[in-house]
Amino acid sequence: MTDRFLEGRRALVTGATSGIGLAVARALAAAGAHVQINGLGDAGQVEAALAAVRAAGDPGALHHGADLRDPAAIRAMMALAGPLDVLVNNAGVQFTAPLGSLPDERWDQILAINLSACFHTLKAVLPGMQARGFGRVVNIASVHGLVASVAKAPYVAAKHGLVGLSKVAALEAAAAGSRESGGVTVNCVCPGWVETALIEPQIAARAAQAGGDREAGIRALLAEKQPSGRMALPEEIAALVLFLCRRAAHNI
Repeated sequence: MTDRFLEGRRALVTGATSGIGLAVARALAAAGAHVQINGLGDAGQVEAALAAVRAAGDPGALHHGADLRDPAAIRAMMALAGPLDVLVNNAGVQFTAPLGSLPDERWDQILAINLSACFHTLKAVLPGMQARGFGRVVNIASVHGLVASVAKAPYVAAKHGLVGLSKVAALEAAAAGSRESGGVTVNCVCPGWVETALIEPQIAARAAQAGGDREAGIRALLAEKQPSGRMALPEEIAALVLFLCRRAAHNI
């Protein structure tokens, strides 16, 4: 029997129409939460994501189509979402180019979606969580919030910034609530390589260098920074996010 320890709680997951975000949304729904998702995709992809979340355990799952580059759109989404107990900032975009040839608009887009959007959602939810004595914010950063790679300046800058933002928010919220209420925590998860659509272009490029051998491309990609030589699955990241939502995680 599924442990529905989030029964009656409200959650919002951004970037949740595929990949890590969808896996997290499904896990939260299975744990009893009422889940709202935000993410890109055509009508078919959005409906497929909602169907997956509903099948996982929340028949009332909803989608918000807010453009996370737009602070006003984010504020409108947060107002519609209502009081939240769980916020997972997962939305992210990537673009690779050396600094000297990086288009200005790509820098602005990546910083807006990967970092500034998280500030706007955090600002909207944290006061209410503190007042109620319970809240969980999990920001999906990246190993690139800890280390760098060439040709990824905006992504690395945004993810380093997200780690710092999370630390500040965690300190500001730390004294809210109690062990009994569950407290308010803000955490960053910094995954390495995860099997999602976001990194498929990088896999394809490495595979092309290996004569079209996808597995060889993956090995070459991971050899740089992932000693295990194997990718994580979105469901494995979701399991960690779910643990951080438990009452036992009140001091993490």
